[in-house]
Amino acid sequence: MFFKKHIQGRYSLLSILFGLGAALSWGAGDFTGGLAARKTGAYRAVFYSEVVGIFLLFAVVGISGESLPNLKVWLLAMLAGAVGTVGLMLLYHSMTLGLMSVATPVSALLAASIPVLVGIFKEGLPEIPTVFGFGFALFAVWMISQVEGGVTNILAHLSDLKLPLLAGIGFGLYFVFMHEATSTGARVWPMVASRSGGMILITVYMLSIRAAWKVEDASAWPTITLNGILDISGNMFFILAGQTGRLDVAAVLSSLFPSATVMLAWIFLKERLSRNQWIGILAALIAIVLMTI
Repeated sequence: MFFKKHIQGRYSLLSILFGLGAALSWGAGDFTGGLAARKTGAYRAVFYSEVVGIFLLFAVVGISGESLPNLKVWLLAMLAGAVGTVGLMLLYHSMTLGLMSVATPVSALLAASIPVLVGIFKEGLPEIPTVFGFGFALFAVWMISQVEGGVTNILAHLSDLKLPLLAGIGFGLYFVFMHEATSTGARVWPMVASRSGGMILITVYMLSIRAAWKVEDASAWPTITLNGILDISGNMFFILAGQTGRLDVAAVLSSLFPSATVMLAWIFLKERLSRNQWIGILAALIAIVLMTI
């Protein structure tokens, strides 16, 4: 009995560490992605970072020797990549409409909430401290994503929540579908399938709007490359978090990525953090402690 509890505790701790790794990687990826988007545009930055990612994944497949998964796993992973990319494009589009303070917290909150509901339905309620940890984590995601006057802006734009809500649904479904696709133990090939689904969708979109493909500013390539590597790392950490623990814990911890983004902006771009964001960072730390109890 003691040995069994020890193994379960070790796996739970691993899941938490991997979830935090996903948050850090995705947060840093958003930071570098934002820098790349400033130089070459959002959709080109996303497309070419995905190209970098898929070449990296093929190299990892060659090294790992992981066998091809079955058709169900492949289709689920492609669906995950497609809905995640849709969510990303909807999020970017809502930001271009001047709804950044609305889009980020709403989409991030929904993205974290959907896997929590699915995880509770499939695996039952977690331990009480973990439930409180979920509450602090969701609160942290909301507060960290705020800018000054963010709550006021959200209340003033309640009628404009459609795109952020749809983006959050896309991100949340990505968590659920990717967790299901990797539940058999496969890791790298599902990521290849997911990236393929996303690339197909964004390619069709860019062709439909006749977007320019050329990256005019060559200095954007190092940032695009780093963004692709960080995004792949975040995906791998999320998969490992889900395979060593619960879906809801993995998704909620991974959804803390805005904290890494704002901290990097604070350190490297000297952007001032609001009181709400500092409160959110404190809430994230409390959430992590509660989930480790």
